[in-house]
Amino acid sequence: MAVVIRLRQEGQKGRPVFRIVAADQRFPKEGRFLEILGTYDPQKGVKGATVKLDRVNAWISQGAKPSDTVKSLIKHAASVVPA
Repeated sequence: MAVVIRLRQEGQKGRPVFRIVAADQRFPKEGRFLEILGTYDPQKGVKGATVKLDRVNAWISQGAKPSDTVKSLIKHAASVVPA
């Protein structure tokens, strides 16, 4: 089972909101998922993203591949959190 970390679109027509999820790559884009890892509101920009970095790192350590957009959201979230 190849796991990917990607965005799942939700919200109203004309006002999308996304969830960052871990899902099997064979699952439909808007279908089943394994775990919710955060949210992203594109109208608020990168600051409108919340990411559970501990869970994302756990999935990546198990071999999950994040999409390009999710990579940038993770990178921004990691730079905001004080070390």
